[in-house]
Amino acid sequence: MLSRRHFIGTGLAAGAGMVLARRARGEEVPPILRPKLNAPRDTRTDLGYRPVITPNGTAMPYRMNGGVKEFHIVAEPVEREFAPGMSVKCWGYNGLTPGPTIEVVQGDRVRFFVTNRLREHTSIHWHGLFIPCGMDGVTGLTQPGIMPGETWVYEFTIPDQHGTFMYHPHADEMTQMAFGMMGMLIVHPREARDKPIDRDFAIMLHNWAVHPGTYRPDPSVMVDFNMWTFNSRVFPGTDHLVVRTGDRVRVRFGNLSMWNHPIHVHGHAWRVVATDGGQIAEAGQWPETTVLVPVGTTRDVEFIADNPGDWALHCHMSHHTMNAMAHEIANTVDVDQTGLQQKIQKLLPGYMGMGRDGMAEMQGMAKHMPGPTNTLPMMMGEGQFGEIEMGGMFTVLKVRNDYEGGGDPGWYRFPDQTSARRVDGGGDTERPMGHGMNGHGAHDQ
Repeated sequence: MLSRRHFIGTGLAAGAGMVLARRARGEEVPPILRPKLNAPRDTRTDLGYRPVITPNGTAMPYRMNGGVKEFHIVAEPVEREFAPGMSVKCWGYNGLTPGPTIEVVQGDRVRFFVTNRLREHTSIHWHGLFIPCGMDGVTGLTQPGIMPGETWVYEFTIPDQHGTFMYHPHADEMTQMAFGMMGMLIVHPREARDKPIDRDFAIMLHNWAVHPGTYRPDPSVMVDFNMWTFNSRVFPGTDHLVVRTGDRVRVRFGNLSMWNHPIHVHGHAWRVVATDGGQIAEAGQWPETTVLVPVGTTRDVEFIADNPGDWALHCHMSHHTMNAMAHEIANTVDVDQTGLQQKIQKLLPGYMGMGRDGMAEMQGMAKHMPGPTNTLPMMMGEGQFGEIEMGGMFTVLKVRNDYEGGGDPGWYRFPDQTSARRVDGGGDTERPMGHGMNGHGAHDQ
């Protein structure tokens, strides 16, 4: 825990005579780098840490300059594909939303050059870091806004903290954060861990209001959102989290959305080991299968992946695993719609009646009756046994005995006599669910 005396001493040393963010001089600004999505993870052994994996994202490049790590962050309009069939006009950093994940180490001296290519002012706040006040990035309070075309410098020493933090604007937040301006900031510990992490994932949670047929998020919406994302992607566009059986896995969740998210994992229990406020002593951790990630926080969870299979990992707010939900449509469950479909088809050719027996038919209906332009079906995604009937904040944790990295291993192959089976109705009453549907009867060894 940082004492006030330690913080003041660290802050003064970090400032080194400069305690305010400032405009950059042209000759000192490093080049702009826009890393490619899903670029190969850095595997150098001289980093002193195991790099984080950002599903559907990437890491922020930097250069060394006289012992200082220099990053060039560009605030700019970006286009983000939420899933095939829907691209959204967002704002972000270095061509991405969320912006590339920044990774540093306790005690690093860092210099962040921030260029504004928006048409309004902005700033950057380093959420959770205890740094000198003049570097805190709150427009009007600790600095003027960074005006369009300007480049500003934030420079400080990473304090005696490690864990998961975030970066985001503290300027016109309602618009800029609604448009996707946010990113993860990972501080690795200076000292090696007693229990090293094998696979370390970072996931930013967010919500969006993208009205059907439009391309721009609506920043005025406060509660009625229709898109829920892991790293600005919805299922089935979300990358799967693939690990080897026995791996110690950490998942870092950040939440800069307008809702709290209870994130649930199947087949395993994890422990909450840290928040953006600091590390949690082992005696204060407890096992659970769902971690609540409140608005404006981070949560780090760890577990041993000791249960092979394809396991759902998702928000447990049921509407948050759906896309493009229209909340003003009448409830037609158990409503007799006899003759109604034919009458409506005279006005709207192609109309399909639905909803009498439930809403699961939505996914199948979408294949035959497209929705408005640039809008996704409520449910998406196919598994080896059919429609998964999910969207939004949903992905798959894939645990495999022989995983060595380098791609998605495909669907899990169930060992004989280990999958649910039908026992009555419709033909072969003893057929396990997997057999005959995908031809898989052997374990993935």
